[in-house]
Amino acid sequence: MSSGSVGPGRGTMAQGRATDVLANERTFLAYLRTALAFIAFGFVIARFSLFLREAEVIAHVDVASTRLSNTFGAGMALAGVLVAAYGAYRYVTSARSLRAGTVVPLSDTAAIIGAATVVVTGVVVAFALPAIR
Repeated sequence: MSSGSVGPGRGTMAQGRATDVLANERTFLAYLRTALAFIAFGFVIARFSLFLREAEVIAHVDVASTRLSNTFGAGMALAGVLVAAYGAYRYVTSARSLRAGTVVPLSDTAAIIGAATVVVTGVVVAFALPAIR
């Protein structure tokens, strides 16, 4: 096997290109980890309303409506699904461009949407937590 080979039946590949392909795979896995984190965070938020209802019964106190927890939790889980779908799209797009010898950078719109999602999540959590007593 030559030093530029990537395995039997795969042909040869320049060393720099192999690292690009592997970096693309690592990035895709990062998208999947992020998606799972969003889904898990959504589940925890939604289940927090169950905890509040149990505390209400045990402590005999009134707790504000838990509708926000359920809605926000479901929204976070849906955001996780969208992150996974977008990660798959980016992986396929990047893999095709690497095979063609070109580069497709992240679009400005995708960067803004990603950052806005994190900002909105942080704002909702920051304002919802003090409201829960």
